[in-house]
Amino acid sequence: MSNVRRGSGGTAALRGSGPCCRGGIDAPHAGGYTNRNFGARFPAFPAQGRFLMLDLKLLQKQPEVVAAALAARHSAISLDEFLDLDRRRRAALAEVEALKSKRNTESAEVARRKKAGEDASDLVAELGVLSDRIKALDVEAEALKDEVAAWMLNVPNIPDASVPVGKDETENVEVRRWGEQPKFSFPPKEHWELGAALDGLDFERAGRLAGARFSVSRGWAARLERALMNFYLDVQTTEFGHTEILPPFMVNRATMQGTGQLPKFAEDLFKIENWDHYLIPTAEVPLTNLHAGEVLDEAELPIQYTAGTPCFRSEAGSYGKDTKGLIRQHQFIKVEMVHFAHPGRSWEQLETMRRYAETLLERLELPYRTITLCTGDMGFCSAKTYDLEVWLPGQNTYREISSCSNCTDFQARRANIRFRPKGGGKPEFVHTLNGSGLPTGRSFVAVVENYQQEDGSIRIPEALQPYMDGLKVIRPK
Repeated sequence: MSNVRRGSGGTAALRGSGPCCRGGIDAPHAGGYTNRNFGARFPAFPAQGRFLMLDLKLLQKQPEVVAAALAARHSAISLDEFLDLDRRRRAALAEVEALKSKRNTESAEVARRKKAGEDASDLVAELGVLSDRIKALDVEAEALKDEVAAWMLNVPNIPDASVPVGKDETENVEVRRWGEQPKFSFPPKEHWELGAALDGLDFERAGRLAGARFSVSRGWAARLERALMNFYLDVQTTEFGHTEILPPFMVNRATMQGTGQLPKFAEDLFKIENWDHYLIPTAEVPLTNLHAGEVLDEAELPIQYTAGTPCFRSEAGSYGKDTKGLIRQHQFIKVEMVHFAHPGRSWEQLETMRRYAETLLERLELPYRTITLCTGDMGFCSAKTYDLEVWLPGQNTYREISSCSNCTDFQARRANIRFRPKGGGKPEFVHTLNGSGLPTGRSFVAVVENYQQEDGSIRIPEALQPYMDGLKVIRPK
């Protein structure tokens, strides 16, 4: 297995969605959104093209819209490269069409001369030259088409008009805060201290087994993480209306491309040696691609899936950060949500998904805040992202525990996921959404730190006690 860099779904590289915004945002319009900072209206993209992350016609007819979006994202991608490639491609196609027209005319003239018994050798020779030139231009146009497609695969999604414009995480906008931060009569400890003292976390043995950024959970700690996953899945399926899926934990290249991990983030993944397969960085990847290449019925929408899976990320971009504990590991378990929505209702779905994630934290009585990511911090595939940050007393700060994103038709174009309108007409691209609901490792951290007691024991949240056979407190031996 070759180790390359970190994957998506809740990470800064690929995070992807909220009401409080900055920078002169107007209300949404039918068919698009207006943002005075971008100086252009964001159109609703028509359903056309396959394996293109943005609408080709948008790039050709309104390049200023894409240029403004790239600038707002602080992207280094140059639109000039696309414009040059597209100009050359269209020039080649125009020349081909002109030469084919000339060939047809001259072929007719050859036929006339031969019928009349006249010499046509000069035209036959010229037709040979024309055919060679047409073949060469066809090859050139096809190569340029491939270059255009490759360029487009590296272009991020256009931010929704409601996204605050900003350069990085310092300009994200808090939209909600819930719960009271616990007050302790003692200095609160961090989770790795508490877990080790209670013989629940073993980083030393994990290091011998696999190296840095791995952990071994034992006894109560393993059971608590299993309880968290079962609790999340039960709520997602019995209350929130999700269908549970148990997908493959490794997927092929096309599947990774469908959700935007490839080609741009190839180095963020664990690739399996001698296979064109990758370990999943999040269940978003197989869940979104469940309907790749399909045409759904509009009546089926929205479709809501959930899955609890291991996730694998190299975290190479985080060297020196969170080197202790469970916050940033190569392997962890996460319950994911993926929704397929009608384009006219995907923003409602985003708010619904956000409330699902918030509700889980509230059931556990964990203080959190909700923020809207600004244009410079949001993920590659996202048009808008909400991050939920849970309070960690040991670190005396809020840390990300969930990202909920509306990717609009960005992933659907790449994976070719469409729906058939009720009234007939051409199939349209669905909108895809994804969100963490929730990762068990970071949830473990939050529970242990927020529910710690002075004697080193840890109370179990009431919502989890049925999953722990009624156990209420983890006590030192």
